Amino acid sequence: MNLKAIISSIFIKKEASVIGVDIGMSAIKIVQIRKKKGRAVLETYGELSLGPYSGLEIGRSAILTPDKVITALKDIMREANVTSKSAGVSVPLQYSFITLIKLPVVDEKKLPEIIPLEARKYIPIPISEVLLDWWVIPNSENIPNSVGSNDQNLRPEGADALIVAIHNDALQKLSSEVVGAGLNTSFFEIELFSTLRSTLLPGVQTQVILDMGSSATKLYIVDRGVLKVSHTISRGSQDITLAISKSLNIGVAEAENIKRKYGLIKNEEYKELQEIIVLNLDYIFYEANRVILNYEKKFNTPIGKIILSGGGALLKGLLEISNKNFQTESVLADPFQKLETPAFLRDVLKEAGPEFTVAIGLALRRLAENE
Repeated sequence: MNLKAIISSIFIKKEASVIGVDIGMSAIKIVQIRKKKGRAVLETYGELSLGPYSGLEIGRSAILTPDKVITALKDIMREANVTSKSAGVSVPLQYSFITLIKLPVVDEKKLPEIIPLEARKYIPIPISEVLLDWWVIPNSENIPNSVGSNDQNLRPEGADALIVAIHNDALQKLSSEVVGAGLNTSFFEIELFSTLRSTLLPGVQTQVILDMGSSATKLYIVDRGVLKVSHTISRGSQDITLAISKSLNIGVAEAENIKRKYGLIKNEEYKELQEIIVLNLDYIFYEANRVILNYEKKFNTPIGKIILSGGGALLKGLLEISNKNFQTESVLADPFQKLETPAFLRDVLKEAGPEFTVAIGLALRRLAENE
């Protein structure tokens, strides 16, 4: 290799663009970034609803065949002018199994043998059918400041382990879709870890992330950067749309438009809209409060902040009702603040931020791999 080729290869390695691809139930989100002068710089982003690919309305959850997913991936890359093929790809939470287990007192060198044996007690399918990963979470004040730290200097005695299992079939399906779309990926990551990477705030000891998707709401409790609780609530933004459609006797597409236009803001045209939405949110808030209160009681630790993420977090008026229900300060996730973005787009990106927490988290991890 000549000197020019060596210089070029070094330049490409440091400056190459990467993408984060979040394949959700109702939409695909994509973000392309690159490293410039030590900063992650936004190049492009986009979102594509999946409902129409299954003959459904925008905003509806859709179960697509691999061919349809491949088509959708190609469409969003073209529409968003994505140029990179180097990707990090999300694994939906429903394809995974996550739990905390107590570690026996053993030499930490034996943990790779012990943990799979212990995990069998909790994972409802054969270990041979899943990809298993784990992280030690010590029960001490010396908790690492990064999610998923597996520092071998930490003693496992009296500690927990966070067990993560992903079914091999799900990974094979995702892999075939990614390859079919012409992408290269070095990892698949469960969406919650991508969300934590892009969303967690500095300086707050215990945080709750309430991730409102189309078909479900995920709740994560994080203490000093370590995931402590992961809980799924079987209601999402799609349920609100369907309730509006049924109550007002209108089509789903119209109900979705009305929800996005007015949300929880009072209006004269649809006076009962606020009540319809609140009735559906009450269940989500009740379940979330139950999990939070149990955590606070068990660990005697107050929650410092509630962070709202996901497409459902864009509902107008949600922030105010969240503050009232949790009696703790709520904020909207702002993952774009971790990127260098054009000044004229900052307000737009801040408003859209909750939808792109997973995609940005994936892109940040992929970019870090290039260093």
